[in-house]
Amino acid sequence: MSSKGEHQTVPLSVLLKRESESEKIENPEILHGQASQSKKGEDFTLLKTECQRAMGDGVATFSVFGLFDGHNGSAAAIYTKENLLNNILSAIPADLNRDEWVAALPRALVAGFVKTDKDFQAKAKTSGTTVTFVIIDGWVVTVASVGDSRCIFESGEGGIYYLSADHRLECNEEERERITSSGGEVGRLNTGGGTQIGPLRCWPGGLCLSRSIGDMDVGEYIVPVPYVKQVKLSTAGGRLIISSDGVWDVLSAEVALDCCRGMSPDAAAAQIVKEAVHTKGLRDDTTCIVVDILPLEKPSAPLPPPKKAVKGKLKAMFRKKHSEASSQSDKEYMEPDVVEELFEEGSAMLSERFATKYPLCNMFKLFTCAVCQLEMKPGEGISIHAGTSNSVKLRPWDGPFLCSTCQEKKEAMEGKRPSGSRHGSDSD
Repeated sequence: MSSKGEHQTVPLSVLLKRESESEKIENPEILHGQASQSKKGEDFTLLKTECQRAMGDGVATFSVFGLFDGHNGSAAAIYTKENLLNNILSAIPADLNRDEWVAALPRALVAGFVKTDKDFQAKAKTSGTTVTFVIIDGWVVTVASVGDSRCIFESGEGGIYYLSADHRLECNEEERERITSSGGEVGRLNTGGGTQIGPLRCWPGGLCLSRSIGDMDVGEYIVPVPYVKQVKLSTAGGRLIISSDGVWDVLSAEVALDCCRGMSPDAAAAQIVKEAVHTKGLRDDTTCIVVDILPLEKPSAPLPPPKKAVKGKLKAMFRKKHSEASSQSDKEYMEPDVVEELFEEGSAMLSERFATKYPLCNMFKLFTCAVCQLEMKPGEGISIHAGTSNSVKLRPWDGPFLCSTCQEKKEAMEGKRPSGSRHGSDSD
């Protein structure tokens, strides 16, 4: 029997309940809506707000939003919608705490995209799809993208942030150089007599994009390796807009945000699609997902007018993550809440995306393929760095490692071996 003033033990169930309630208070409220007008029936979406993952003795939730804009048929978009999330989650080690799980996402996204592409190509179907894939865990938003669908974010403070990359050949010189150095050709459609029309395309095949999932008929230098950006939002929250090129070919980020200001996510998505179709007609599948990320204690309210982002100065809008933990006194005098960039990488080279300097490389199994998660015996795996300038310095245990089929995939993407059969395409 305890005497007065003696410390009493708090039951574990009470502590877990307090921790759970605390997490609910800290996490934002996620509201979402979508709208679409179909021309070809090749746009597909994935919206999941109560995904669960194990964390310690309990579970944590996260949200997933994906937009898949198919071309040359819908098979690739449907397959990616059904399989990409599982492939990403399979590439994340078990039993990670929240910070470790978030830090593992960028590398897992790359593995998931490449595995999905590899598995789909094994089905010998020739369609392809763009992918814009968003994972929201607490206040951290991670976006992976291939193709020309885009994701933008307007913060509660009014700043506009671009969270995806555009892989159109027309506007990406670095990607054009990568394709030509890998054996592809880039040019406009030749109508005869030396006349060329339309956007830049990759030949053979005629695809306007340099990255996608699928498109095995165009050549494997059209890679599925995504651009990934990860940011931590301020507690003011904000609004995400994820749309296919049917929207962005017509509306700027500012116009899209302004035309739906103050509306619920469902109404906002419908208004953006309506605005795009009204401006130029229904020329392509036009799809929009709107996600509001809101503090629980604050009611949904119209966002303030945006601060116009100046081209070329977008980097300055992000506060880089500190390399070392700040002291308490530092935190007390930090600048007001802003969007903090945690990670950004867009290289198409797997050896760079799976680099040994990756902060969580020691959490990944040494003898598991970094892409498809195949268990391998010691000595069977091929280092991701084999054949690179760093390979002469490699030790037998310097991974990550690839299985033989994923190594062949890597070499094909880098133009080091012939791609499979190619055929003409009437894709985007």
